[in-house]
Amino acid sequence: MSTFYGLGKDHVARHCKMNPGKHVFLHILRRRKPVPVDPNIEPTKITKMAIGVEGGFDPNGTKRFTFEEKYSIYVHPNVVIAYPDETDQLPEHVKQSADRIISAESAFLKEERALMNATWSGEVRKETKHAQTLEQLDNGRKIPPNGWKCEQCDMKDNLWLNLTDGAILCGRRFYDGSGGNNHAIDYYYKTKYPLAVKLGTITVKGADVYSYDEDDMVEDPNLAKHLSHWGINMMNMEKTDRSMADLEIEINQKYGEASMIEEANSKLQPIHGAGYTGMKNLGNSCYLNSAMQVLFTIKDFQEKYYRHCDFYFDKAKDPPHDFNAQTAKLSYGLLSGLYSREVPTPLSETFKPPTYIRPQMFRTLIGRDHSNLVQNNNKMRQNSLNTFSNKFINIVLVIQHRMHHWIQVIVFNFN
Repeated sequence: MSTFYGLGKDHVARHCKMNPGKHVFLHILRRRKPVPVDPNIEPTKITKMAIGVEGGFDPNGTKRFTFEEKYSIYVHPNVVIAYPDETDQLPEHVKQSADRIISAESAFLKEERALMNATWSGEVRKETKHAQTLEQLDNGRKIPPNGWKCEQCDMKDNLWLNLTDGAILCGRRFYDGSGGNNHAIDYYYKTKYPLAVKLGTITVKGADVYSYDEDDMVEDPNLAKHLSHWGINMMNMEKTDRSMADLEIEINQKYGEASMIEEANSKLQPIHGAGYTGMKNLGNSCYLNSAMQVLFTIKDFQEKYYRHCDFYFDKAKDPPHDFNAQTAKLSYGLLSGLYSREVPTPLSETFKPPTYIRPQMFRTLIGRDHSNLVQNNNKMRQNSLNTFSNKFINIVLVIQHRMHHWIQVIVFNFN
């Protein structure tokens, strides 16, 4: 209650040893309380590839639980005073400090609010650079309102109309072998005609337009004009095929349905224990999570930060701002197995064992003084895995040079 550091019980003794006289703590115990669910209310249908806007994904999901908190004052090593029930035993300044801590917004609550206010729409597209200059050939071709077929195979769906010469070709082949036969994109490589519209998505409101050289879905403000060149009247068209947003929504919804995934004719079973701990996405932190999960499969990193984590904890005078201590903390969370435990059967409504960690302090520290990694609200920018990995390795290199330790760096050298 002097340093205002939050600690797990395993680190209290170390904190007191490193901070003599600072041995009074506010102990916070949180219990989950299930929120009643009305079975008669159907879940909201997702209609947009967006987050935090009407029709999109809810970033908070369904709130299935609330939390109640109980407090006590703990004086290391063995004094526990219930709070506020036994406040007559406490000095006034201790009670004031406890009240202010309880009323203060935690980093967890601030993050939850930021998440609630966060919005993103995958359906907002930039205007294509070809809108005013697109070349359209006068080859006499007219496109019928239906009955389309790929000009190079027998596919009759997932078809794209090239807006330059009117060619109708199938879309890309997906990773699982489904989709098209890549004829539309192969045609672009041959002709360099940049814009294509997905047939079956054309309506009075617009259509799916893809720009090959911009490598993205785009907005074409002159789409009606470009389509009329090929005899297509947008006002008379109806949607007959799934849009790209529809497909992405379907993929995102299926992604979380782990219980429906089957492999080799058997349902996948959840695993737990050391090395099987997940990391929560804290807002554009997927690249950070992916990089750290991979790095801590490397023996040298495990040896340096996990096997010797106590060494870094003991040396950290300012743990929240100590790179080695926070990296060791992250490695302990991922590799110890304490945060990936077996789910008991039957599952208690008030207790669920942890299955992931929240790398909140590590994210804050790694983003400090690196403006290309964070935004003004301290949320991670959307970075490539390579950008983040290089930044992290560079920090490791600097610190290792300072400490004359080179154990991790060796694994990245060519032999």
